[in-house]
Amino acid sequence: METTGFDLFQFEQLLTDQQRALCGQIRAYVDNIVVPNINPFWERAEYPRDIFMAIKELPIIGGTIKGYGCAGLDSLAYGLVQYELSRGDGSISTIFIVHSSLAMGTIGYLGSDEQRERWLPAMARMEKIGAFGLTEPERGSDASHLLTVARRDGDDYILNGAKRWIGNASFADLLIIWARDEAGGFGGFVLENPTQLPGVTIADIPNKIGKRAVPNAHITLENVRVPAENRLEGCTAFKDITKILTYSRYGVAWEAIGLAAGCFEQALKYTKERQQFDRPIASFQLVQQKLVEMAAEVSHLQFFGYHLAQLMEADELSIGQVALAKYSATTKARRVAQLGREVLGGNGILLDYHVARLFTDAEAIYSYEGTADINLLIAGREITGLNAIV
Repeated sequence: METTGFDLFQFEQLLTDQQRALCGQIRAYVDNIVVPNINPFWERAEYPRDIFMAIKELPIIGGTIKGYGCAGLDSLAYGLVQYELSRGDGSISTIFIVHSSLAMGTIGYLGSDEQRERWLPAMARMEKIGAFGLTEPERGSDASHLLTVARRDGDDYILNGAKRWIGNASFADLLIIWARDEAGGFGGFVLENPTQLPGVTIADIPNKIGKRAVPNAHITLENVRVPAENRLEGCTAFKDITKILTYSRYGVAWEAIGLAAGCFEQALKYTKERQQFDRPIASFQLVQQKLVEMAAEVSHLQFFGYHLAQLMEADELSIGQVALAKYSATTKARRVAQLGREVLGGNGILLDYHVARLFTDAEAIYSYEGTADINLLIAGREITGLNAIV
């Protein structure tokens, strides 16, 4: 049974029966629930709560985390989850990544046993939705030098600072804020019910051209009191968060692969149906050239992602490798999206045909989770042994 869509080089044969079945489940959710209903939410820049919450019926929440009601997926299955979700819509895939990978992943890999037990089961049941606050208005690529500070005051910490581009924040039940403590240490602080906490102001950023159905917020923190027990036990320095960024960038690489596949599948379907000069436009040489270029990129990316998953599963994926993967996958996805928009002609800028939405999402993933330039330089540092970032 076909589950992964475009598969010119029998990529599916590399998957286990369980992985193929999982892809089929997610594809059914995407094709039957997401794609037919997402456009009005994208148009209004509105969080598609009911569409997203239907995802809880799938055995994917919590990604690779084991126990606590989490999915406990292998690395390839986790990548395929991102592939299938982003094949349909980038906003849904991002809402999921923020909740399941960034928020749950941070608690799962940097929290204590007690903290994992306290928060993860409810998050796995989707009773509590998570968000992840690292980026600041003045600290994007330079995230290791945060301006947000946390001062110890008895049994609490008091947080002051600001965060920006924080997905899910305006509807999150748990918000992880990264800050520097008085000793210069790097800490993650879990804010419970953040929209109701005194001193927390959360305002969604308007006028985005991509990922419009996922709210990204500007957050201001003014003397926000957080219990000391809500500081994640396993993080004291920025190097600790690189574990989460590696995990997240791996997922974003697969998100880019899925986006490219989605653009190609929609473009191929359209060009076979669209008639000009009494024949389908897929029969024209210039259209076929674009389709073949798209197919080549998607095929390369599928097998690239497969080997990436092998490295991830063996715990051999370095920060430089995952940076190169994210850079390469998002660059290629951007090109595929451009070609997909081209072959649809004027209809390529209409949401009705779905490629326009994926086209703008490609611009977003090219820059988030580390810009293309920063990921390129991280990879360059690992390849040469020389740091060119600063």
